Amino acid sequence: MGSVFLSRMVRFITLMVVQIAIMNHIHLWNYATALIIGYMVVRFHFGTSRIGILLWGFVTGLVFDMFSDTMGMCMASMTFLAMVQPVLLRLFKPRDVSDDFTPTIKTMGLWLYIPYLLFSMLVLHASFYMLEAFSLANWQLTLLAIGGGSLMSTVILLFVEIMINNSKRG
Repeated sequence: MGSVFLSRMVRFITLMVVQIAIMNHIHLWNYATALIIGYMVVRFHFGTSRIGILLWGFVTGLVFDMFSDTMGMCMASMTFLAMVQPVLLRLFKPRDVSDDFTPTIKTMGLWLYIPYLLFSMLVLHASFYMLEAFSLANWQLTLLAIGGGSLMSTVILLFVEIMINNSKRG
């Protein structure tokens, strides 16, 4: 229990520092920003309680909002992603794994992990940018931000996942 909590805290702090210090200043087409903090919720194993996932998502979004001046939009988006994560994980779960597995490239395989990660990032970015726009007046720009941010986040997090697997292998 203590090692799981400690590893989640290290992941939380690392993601927050990278998101706030680096990723918040990188904008694709001046609209889309990668929200890599979604990785915090994406990595929860299949058997985690819903309340635990919701609390981690809520706190992650709250801390991001405090440092990024986004007025609760990320908190709502991360909580929504935390609510949807078990459903997405059940949808993309490989047949031959145990009921208590952590979603990684190693456990899910590349061709199941990529859609799982992409759909998770689409849920996060769609909810975040729809709350930010709160209108369909500029729907093209909102779609550009959702697609660009989701794609950029997915590529970055795939790279991170590959680097983690390579460092554990070596």
